[in-house]
Amino acid sequence: MDRYITAPLDAETVKELQSGDYVYISGTIYTARDAAHKRMYEALEKNEELPIHMENNIIYYMGPSPAREGRPIGSAGPTTASRMDKYAPSLLDLGLRGMIGKGKRSDAVKQAIVRNEAVYFAAVGGAGALLSKSILSSEVIAYDDLGTEAIRKLEVKDFPAIVVIDTKGNNLYETAIEAYKEA
Repeated sequence: MDRYITAPLDAETVKELQSGDYVYISGTIYTARDAAHKRMYEALEKNEELPIHMENNIIYYMGPSPAREGRPIGSAGPTTASRMDKYAPSLLDLGLRGMIGKGKRSDAVKQAIVRNEAVYFAAVGGAGALLSKSILSSEVIAYDDLGTEAIRKLEVKDFPAIVVIDTKGNNLYETAIEAYKEA
């Protein structure tokens, strides 16, 4: 099913999403990759405030290439989500509502998704130039010293993704394999 949703996400919208749904996200999302996640995790361990509030937000695991003239951002493809698995449960427990990346997630992340009624989206790897066309603006808001791994605030319009893990723990990567075996 095709769904048009707005970020930040509300609880009701997230509960309605099902594994396998195609979504088009509009609104505000944030980027953060390995180094930014590590810093946020360390800040949490020291009881320091995070540079973004997690509640109802989406983090896109992406580090863009430099923007071409007249564009807000360069190629903006997803990175492998499992590299953030060590940190994701803590952020989900703070109210993070969605994550966008590519690839499988650990059981600990899946449990945190279910526990917090969140969702994991996949974006198409290798399509960074195409995905960047859905990004209207990009602003570094934290950890500027990390370069492409800095945290960015993005305004997006109809950013395409697929629901991989929904609030009930249904995982497209698992169900698709079973459906293929039956075909």
